[in-house]
Amino acid sequence: MTGLQWAGIIQAPSGPAAQWLQAAAALGHADAQTALGHWLLRGHGLPANQAEAFAWFTQAAEQGNAVGMNMAGRCLANGWGTPVNLVAAVHWYLLAAHHNLDLGMYNYANQLAAGLGVAQDHVAALGWYRLAADMGHAKSMTKMGRYYEDGLVVERDRDAAFLCYQDGAQGGDFRGQFNLAGMLAAQGHMAEALLWLRKVPLTATPGFKAEAGRALVQSPYPEFRRIGQQMLNSAAQQKTKA
Repeated sequence: MTGLQWAGIIQAPSGPAAQWLQAAAALGHADAQTALGHWLLRGHGLPANQAEAFAWFTQAAEQGNAVGMNMAGRCLANGWGTPVNLVAAVHWYLLAAHHNLDLGMYNYANQLAAGLGVAQDHVAALGWYRLAADMGHAKSMTKMGRYYEDGLVVERDRDAAFLCYQDGAQGGDFRGQFNLAGMLAAQGHMAEALLWLRKVPLTATPGFKAEAGRALVQSPYPEFRRIGQQMLNSAAQQKTKA
């Protein structure tokens, strides 16, 4: 079964598929184990159980499954079903990266950039972001843009930053869309900037909407302020429901 087919199973409706998935996972099928882990993490088709999800991800990871490695790392980094252990998270992210998984590269680069569970190393972080971006990973494209915009370990290059943000935005990354909108507005392309900015809250996390909203309400552009207030309201509503 292909990766796309397994991705479809992860998103599939619950019901009899849950029993089939559990049986395949119990028989040792690593892809089934990662799919079951996703279901348990999200409470899709089965009651949410982060500890069981982590156990299935770890079993898949120990069989050499890159997605399982990455997800075991995420559980360890976020305390999902297991105590937070950033050093162990870095271990799994690095293994996933070496297994050519773009998400593993991205997550390992994030740890390097922040110095979490590993010594901070922006040169190495940028290298991993670049590798993931070359594979089409949109969030890594956006991260590269930040390095160029800030001139961190590379010469400041706003044109290169713009192109990275544009690639990230077109790939669906809400941070890329936000940053691209800001650069377009600064260049006087307000209509295009607003097109991208309006996309941000469609996929952004509540935390990012709150952060972006606080920045936008201070904008000199009235329409940016209006969208910023909408983001703040949305983030507050989501927090209330949580």
